[in-house]
Amino acid sequence: MGEFIVNLSARYFLDKSRYRLIKNVTLPSGDGTTQIDHVIVSVFGVFVVETKNMKGWIFGGQHQKQWTQRIFKHSSKFQNPLHQNYKHVKALEQLLGLEESQLHSVVVFVGDSTFKTPMPDNVTRGFGYVKYIKSKTEPLLSDEQVEDIIQQIETGRYPRSLSTNRQHVKHVKNIVEAKANQVTCPKCGSDMVQREVKKGARQGQKFWGCSRFPSCRGILNLN
Repeated sequence: MGEFIVNLSARYFLDKSRYRLIKNVTLPSGDGTTQIDHVIVSVFGVFVVETKNMKGWIFGGQHQKQWTQRIFKHSSKFQNPLHQNYKHVKALEQLLGLEESQLHSVVVFVGDSTFKTPMPDNVTRGFGYVKYIKSKTEPLLSDEQVEDIIQQIETGRYPRSLSTNRQHVKHVKNIVEAKANQVTCPKCGSDMVQREVKKGARQGQKFWGCSRFPSCRGILNLN
């Protein structure tokens, strides 16, 4: 439903002669695949759009590894969508041979959600993503480059099929299982690393310390 809303708003509020929408793009990435919800190509750059259909209060920061969704008293963690979309941007950057400045990462939340922390301009709600796209007015690509990029994406993507979706879902499940075994910081959600007490009564004892130390000082017992 979220992707449908983004598709519909792109068709009605973005000039088709200036913005070309490509949906559901699955590309090879490393040892697996990466799936991009929407790619919008124009002379103003390539917009890589990640859609989140969520409700409740959303808490997060640009550099946090995990964000929080809160519905009444229940809270749950989810991957920072900016980090998730970074992989998509890099996959396209490599496929197309473009400069980083020629691609724009955009995250759009649809559904009954409210941001409870300040968000960067490229994290939007509802039709706000259209406004963000239209705010980019400096030409970065020629008309010929736009046509070439569209052709490259269509040639480099996996076919839109049930088999492609199954392959991508399997890859994502493997990633989720691997992450389930990772220890995360109770304060910021970043990965924990093993550290050792250097002095004092507990010298030599090992513990989990946040990988973002000294910015974050979260710790856990090793066991």
